[in-house]
Amino acid sequence: MVWQTNKVELWLDDLPVPSPFGNKYDRGHAVIIGAPELTGATRLAASSCARVGAGLVTVVAQEANTIYRSSLPPEIMVRDNNYTALTTPAVILAGCGGVAPQIFQTLRTRFTDCLWVLDADAIIKTLSQGKRPEKMVITPHQGEFDRSFPKTSGSRVEQAHKVAKFYNSMVILKGPRTVIASPDGRIVVNVHASPYLASAGTGDVLAGVVAGLIAQAMPPFEACCAAVWIHGDAARRFGPGMVAGDIPNLVPSILGDILKLRHETTADTVPT
Repeated sequence: MVWQTNKVELWLDDLPVPSPFGNKYDRGHAVIIGAPELTGATRLAASSCARVGAGLVTVVAQEANTIYRSSLPPEIMVRDNNYTALTTPAVILAGCGGVAPQIFQTLRTRFTDCLWVLDADAIIKTLSQGKRPEKMVITPHQGEFDRSFPKTSGSRVEQAHKVAKFYNSMVILKGPRTVIASPDGRIVVNVHASPYLASAGTGDVLAGVVAGLIAQAMPPFEACCAAVWIHGDAARRFGPGMVAGDIPNLVPSILGDILKLRHETTADTVPT
């Protein structure tokens, strides 16, 4: 099975850059379903989603909405059950810290056309509840993958490929060598990472980066590859002592370096 190593060149030209004439709506609206109990995971996802450039980020919560309002950065909106107040989202992220069943089901019914990013328990809940979103990205680690797809065999690359094709879904199979698989057969393996990512909450940050890039209309496969690379680069830059909450604050400088590279590459190819 043919796969590529994740490199900046694979997705550099697709990385979103705001238009000088644009506004926040042009940069996309990401909606995140707030966890009822493990609120820190949702907060990590929301912060990373905003840092990577989504124009609007909304956390939808009921039981813990007062916690979110008092603890999230002021640029992130919090809604409870006023779904009519949501502008049409480009992406919905669920599963970071747990699933709020009522909100999850309501939004699945209300927003069928947008892309869904599913982490942890949201993966198996989606697969077991009948009709699935037409467009989705799943972000399991190996344990979550094995629970969700117990009959899938083969190497990690083969497993991700089979699930991506069968469910018509992007798959990010997290691990020391994260596998990104597309339903069309493209497979990328990420080696640009760090063992310091083996820490609570880093997967929630990754899911938020994925959602934030997709909100800005980056093609989903390229967004997955870019998010995994940026996530790994943050850990490599920080090194020992890193915790998940350190990653979002490193994203701006990483994006700056990547966009500088794109500018330099473009300058080299433009005739003078």
